[in-house]
Amino acid sequence: MVVWMLVLAGSVATPSVAAVALYRGGLATGLPPRRSAAVAVTVGAVWGAWVGTSAALAANDVYHDPDAVVPWLGVAALAALIAALLAARIPALGRILAASGATPRPAWPHAVRVLGVLFLIAMVQGTLPAVFALPAGLGDMAIGVAAIVLARRWNRRRAVWFNVFGLLDLVVAVTLGLLGGLATHPILPVSPSTAAMSLLPLALIPTTVVPLDAALHVLSLARLRRATRSAAVPVPAVGS
Repeated sequence: MVVWMLVLAGSVATPSVAAVALYRGGLATGLPPRRSAAVAVTVGAVWGAWVGTSAALAANDVYHDPDAVVPWLGVAALAALIAALLAARIPALGRILAASGATPRPAWPHAVRVLGVLFLIAMVQGTLPAVFALPAGLGDMAIGVAAIVLARRWNRRRAVWFNVFGLLDLVVAVTLGLLGGLATHPILPVSPSTAAMSLLPLALIPTTVVPLDAALHVLSLARLRRATRSAAVPVPAVGS
């Protein structure tokens, strides 16, 4: 029950905090409050609909079918990641994200990753192997705490390292998950396997939370890089 509650909290809180950050970002760019709210609510609602859809798919064992030719868990995660990255090309969203690149707002949703303690609880309950749960749980918790610190003491260099390590944490967790039982032919001989990550409630993490977190890291790094380049361009002297 505790794991269920934490997974649901993370699946709802991550897009919700992202929506709040978008709203605040919209106001900062000069968008009217109503337009900013419309953007934020739309993003939150669309992602919330995906969370519900993914939960329904997991409830019907779509992600956990050993006879399936297509690895639907991976397809769902990749599709969600691509959708999140493409959404940044929408003019209103792009404008907000561009203005938010040099602020702590993109880090806000990552604070929810302190709920990574759920991996440790699942390990103690015998649902997940330690080789996966320890790095995934401790890594997420560390990034969640770092996000809170970054939100209070932001600077560009810290933001870059935060996003690099945050993305690396996700890559390590996904890799260990695949090696431990999510892939067709598990490589790590662990017991229990990581197959529980393809079942409810844990399936919501790789299909909804991880793609959104990964997209936020990638978009933040891209914006920070552009901001750094812009700051490095010399301003021509008057009269030259």
